[in-house]
Amino acid sequence: MSGEKIHRFVLFDIDSTLINAGGAGRRSVTRTFYEMFSIRDAFASERMAGKTDIQIIKEGLARYGLPMGDGILTSVLSRYVEILQGEIHNSQGYINPGVVELLDSLRETDGYRLGLLTGNIERGARIKLGAFGLNGYFPIGAFGDDSEDRNNLLPIAVEKLKTRMGIDIGYNDCIVVGDTPLDIECSKPFGAISVAVATGPYSYDSLVKAGADLVLRDLSHAIEVIKGV
Repeated sequence: MSGEKIHRFVLFDIDSTLINAGGAGRRSVTRTFYEMFSIRDAFASERMAGKTDIQIIKEGLARYGLPMGDGILTSVLSRYVEILQGEIHNSQGYINPGVVELLDSLRETDGYRLGLLTGNIERGARIKLGAFGLNGYFPIGAFGDDSEDRNNLLPIAVEKLKTRMGIDIGYNDCIVVGDTPLDIECSKPFGAISVAVATGPYSYDSLVKAGADLVLRDLSHAIEVIKGV
């Protein structure tokens, strides 16, 4: 282990925080349920923001009285990933404002490490980020297949940083950047700093009310804010 000292471990959500995937994830899981179970528009009324992929799929299976055993969940996830590989390139997606500049600055600054904290399963996360050339910024992360409960992901990310990169850091030196109240909620029990960005379905005011330590309109000029905490 390197024993390297770092000032901050900055963990990013993906959807609506780093990128807008143009609805590719929703289309992919919807098409999966149609192909596998002949259910059309299975998630039309569901709010997915902040939930883990496994949570979303389990809720869908339960809603329609479908079984979860006998490898069903694994099969659904596998087909979802296959469809996502095509859908991500058929979307009108984009990188959110200020993201590349922020990631470049943090990566080049001594004492900072970048990671992911996302409800996407890792295969899905890498497909989405890969479509926008962002995978290289994130050698490590905690994903929806590490735990279907988002509130478990911060300890998992910190443990991976220690075991895989030899860097031991406390929760109070972690910054969680996301766009939903669930991103805020997963950081609070551990004393991590929560930075909420209003580039998703939640307004600036609602993120303030949810208790984020800092709320931004977008990630333009966020480097001064993040380095200032």
